This record gives sequence, structure tokens and C-alpha cells, in this order.
Amino acid sequence: MPKRLLAATILSAVVAATLALGAPAAALAQDAVVFAAASLKTALDDAAAAFAEETGHDLAISYAGSSALARQIEQGAPADLFVSANVAWMDHLAQAGLIREDSRVDLLANRIALVAPASSQVAIAIAPGFDLAGALGPDGRLAMAETTSVPAGIYGRTALEHLGVWESVADRVAMSENVRAALALVSRGEVPLGIVYATDATADDAVRLVAVFPEETHPPIVYPAALTAERENPVAAAFLAWLGTPQARPHFERQGFTVLAE
Repeated sequence: MPKRLLAATILSAVVAATLALGAPAAALAQDAVVFAAASLKTALDDAAAAFAEETGHDLAISYAGSSALARQIEQGAPADLFVSANVAWMDHLAQAGLIREDSRVDLLANRIALVAPASSQVAIAIAPGFDLAGALGPDGRLAMAETTSVPAGIYGRTALEHLGVWESVADRVAMSENVRAALALVSRGEVPLGIVYATDATADDAVRLVAVFPEETHPPIVYPAALTAERENPVAAAFLAWLGTPQARPHFERQGFTVLAE
């Protein structure tokens, strides 16, 4: 048997054993609570549905900006599993002793992109000094997630600063609490352009991907996942393990994520 298939078979057995034997029936009857970055919604909803069909265990998933979710966990919110859109917020919880370090895994990778309403004809080549302000037009604004705390906004601002164009648009940014809220502004045609994850563009037919930012313009976009330290839920542990199986991979790849977990 090929090593990859053997590993997948073993991991599937671990998932089954965890669910069947890892905790009393009363604990297994409870839904696991997952806190996940807003950009994961489409793919993770699909993955959770497949997990439920395979195992019979439903998940309650709360989506928001990674910063907001991390702060909620700090304040005692009842999350069993946290999936962040960047390493920094997971590190923040790790330093506070709020995640189980032995469970932490780099799950996915992503890219950031410039998007426009599907009906837009705008064409832009992303390069140093490119005329983003001109592409917005005289009154248009640029949709972004909040640029000091939300990962998508931080990556976007970093890329624009690297390209030397941030100052030309800084006072024209329409900031949102998370990346899906920024995507919605573009989808509804309220702004001519937005910066979101490349995977977000595939999640909304009313949005068109204009260009993807070069990888060298921002730090690698990695989604780490970990179980929280304050709660022990075997369903959450099994779901985290399941996310590294071949069964989970297509749900993320369809949205354009690069799967890192094996």
C-alpha cells in the first residue's frame, strides 16, 4: 500500500476511534464549537457537512475576523477549535496558554487579490507604483478588512505599502470588520474595487477577480488550526484530524486554497 494511502487509512482509523472510544457518550452528544476566520466560510461549511455525514456529528461554526475570535477566546468564549487566517493571532493565544500546542497544525495557504463587481470592465496589472487610485475613479473607494488587526486587511495594506501605492489610497479605504464584509461591498456594487483573499472571489458570482498580488509583496498567508486549552471535546479533536485527510482536501481546493496539512 502506498505510504500516502496508508497514512490516510491510519488517520481515518484514529478519527473513528476518537469518536467511538475517546469520551463518554454524553460528551459525544454535544456539538463541537469551531471559531474560524470569515474567509473559510464556504469551504469549511462544505467540509463540516461532509464530516457530519461521515461521522454523524454536527459542528457549530462561528465565523468572524481572526482578531475578534482570538479576543473572544481570551475572554472565555466556549470554542473547542480555532482556525485563524494568520499565524500571529494563533501565536497570541499560544503565548497566553489558551491553545493546545501539541494539536497545532498549519492547515491551509491562500493569496490576496484585487476584485471588482462582475459587471466591471476594469483591468489592472499589479506592479510597483500601479495606479490604483486612478482605477477607483474620482469618488470610488477601496473595500478592505480592517488594516491593523484583521489578517486580510493587514496583508492587503502590507502589499500596497510594498508596491508604494498605500499613501495614494489610504484615505479612500472602506474598512470592514472582516474580509467577507469587504467582499459584500464589492458584490453589491457599493465600491469599484476591493482587496480580499483569492478564495473569496470564487465564493461569490457577483465578484470578478481582477489580479492576484505577487507573493513577495506580503508575508505567506497561512491558516493555522489548534484545539483550545480550556476545553476537551473529542469531536473537535476528530474534526481537526479529519481536516488532514484526503476526504477533506477537495472542499478547500475547490475554493482555491492550498492544503498544507497531510
